[in-house]
Amino acid sequence: MPQLSELITKYDFTSKERFLNYVQIDTQSDPHSTSSPTTEKQKNLGKVLVSELQALGIKNAHLDEHGYVYAQLDSNVSHEVPGLCFCAHMDTSPDCSGTEVKPIVHPFYHGQDLILPDDPSVIIRLTDHPDLGEQIGNDIITASGTTLLGADNKAGVAEIMDAVHFWMTHPEVPHGPITILFTPDEEVGRGTDYVDMQKIKAKYGYTLDGEKRGHLENETFSADGFIVKIQGVSQHPGFAKGRMESALKIAAEIVNTLPKDRLSPETTEGKEGFIHPTDIYGSVEEATIEFIIRDFETEKLREYGFIIQQISEMVLRKYPNSSATYTQTEQYRNMNEVLVNHPECIDLAMEAMRLAGLKAETTSIRGGTDGSRLTFMGLPCPNIFAGEHAFHSKQEWVSVQDMQKATETVIYLADLFQNRAAV
Repeated sequence: MPQLSELITKYDFTSKERFLNYVQIDTQSDPHSTSSPTTEKQKNLGKVLVSELQALGIKNAHLDEHGYVYAQLDSNVSHEVPGLCFCAHMDTSPDCSGTEVKPIVHPFYHGQDLILPDDPSVIIRLTDHPDLGEQIGNDIITASGTTLLGADNKAGVAEIMDAVHFWMTHPEVPHGPITILFTPDEEVGRGTDYVDMQKIKAKYGYTLDGEKRGHLENETFSADGFIVKIQGVSQHPGFAKGRMESALKIAAEIVNTLPKDRLSPETTEGKEGFIHPTDIYGSVEEATIEFIIRDFETEKLREYGFIIQQISEMVLRKYPNSSATYTQTEQYRNMNEVLVNHPECIDLAMEAMRLAGLKAETTSIRGGTDGSRLTFMGLPCPNIFAGEHAFHSKQEWVSVQDMQKATETVIYLADLFQNRAAV
C-alpha cells in the first residue's frame, strides 16, 4: 500500500466545496431561547450532514431531537486502538447576522485589501489582520459584507467531513474506532447540555474550532456567571424626593464603579482574567446585572465574585432602603486541569500537525469550547485549529489551504493512534 503521506498528497480535498455549501445554511443560535436546540433551523444543517454521512456509507449517522449529529466509523484493524471523537459545532454566533450568507473565494491572495462588495465599507486589511501575511498565494474565503461568514465553526465541520470522506474512499488506510459529533448551540454556551455520552465511543476527543494553523489549544479560561439582583424603592416620580431609590440607577452606578484600567475585556490580554457586565435590565423597583467572569486560574473566580459584591455593597451604602442578592454559577473550567494528566492526546496531536508540514504550537484560548465541558464530562478534548479568523464579525475569513491542513492533521492523528497501539 502507498505511504499515507503519498495518499494525502494525491487526495482531492472536499472541504472547500462543503464549506461553501454549509455557510449558506442559516444556523444562528439564540441565547434567549429556552428550547433545545435554541433554533430549529440548526437542524437544517444537521439533516444535510446526516444525508452526506449516510451517502458515504455510514448508515448509523443520525440527528437526534436536540439537534446533535452522531456517526460511528468502526475500526478496520485487528488490534485494539483507543477510540477518538472529532467534534465541531454547527451554529453561528448571535453577534452578527448569519442570514443569506454569500461566500466569496479570493484566489491567490497577494496581500491586497479585501473589499467586500455588498458593503464596501467592510474592508479586510492586512494591517488589521496580520495572520493574512502567512496566506500569500493561498485562496481566502470571506462573506460579502453584510453577514458573518460562519467559518466559526463550519470550517471545522467541513474539515471533519472531508476526513470522513478520505477514510471512506480509502478503506485500505488503517484506523481505530472514530466517533463524529456535531453540536448545536455552542455559541450560546449550551453545546454539550444534551450530548449523549453513551454514543461517544472514545478515549479522547478533539474539537476543530481554533484559529491559526498549527495551533493546538490545550488551555481555556475557567468561567462563571454572576448575577446581582437589586431591590430598590419605587415611588411616583412626582412625589419621589427623599423616597425613591431607583434600582436601575443603582445598577448603573455599580457598573460605572468597576475597575476601568484592569479586570475588563478591553484592558486585559494573555493570561489576565476579567469581570464583564453583559446585561442590565429591570425597573425602578428591581433591576438585574448579569456578569461573566473569566480567568485561567479557577480559584480567582471566587475573588472576582467577591470584588463585584464589595463594589455593590459600597454603592448600596448610599441607598439605605435598598438591597441586593448575589448568585455565582459555574459555566466551564480550564481544560488544562484535566489534560495535564493525558499527555498522549496532546503529544500525538502535535506530531500529527508536524506530519502535515506545520509548525506545531500549544496555545491558550481566551474563551471556551465544547471541548472545555467535554473534558470535564470524561472526554479529554483539546482544540485543533480550524483556520477561522475574525469570527463573530463581517470581516471573518478562512483559508482553503488551512482547512485542508486541518483535514490532514485529523487523518494523521488517527493513523498515529493506530500505529502506536499496534506496537
